Amino acid sequence: MKLVVAIIKPSRLEEVRQALNSLDVHGMTVTEVKGYGRQKGHSEIYRGTEYAVHFLPKLKVEIAVDDGIADAVSAAIRDAAQTGRIGDGKIFILDLLAVTRIRTGETGASAL
Repeated sequence: MKLVVAIIKPSRLEEVRQALNSLDVHGMTVTEVKGYGRQKGHSEIYRGTEYAVHFLPKLKVEIAVDDGIADAVSAAIRDAAQTGRIGDGKIFILDLLAVTRIRTGETGASAL
């Protein structure tokens, strides 16, 4: 099993959700986060005063999947979240050692 973690722009969440639904991936966790990459934030002007925004709002999407579809999930997220501009985000794929469904006690892939 794999844990796919994607950091994306908030405006691209619906497109990512639809892309994952087309792969029959329905469970995901979405968290509002802040961060920066190579651009290290940006400057904005508010009421004539310029100020630096160091941490930009992003969404962290976490999806637990079977090994066989992790690459397809990653590709679907990449295609749906890509705008071609700086700050589109990153995708991480991690090994998932164990999963247990709390309600039923199922473990492994059947718990997904």
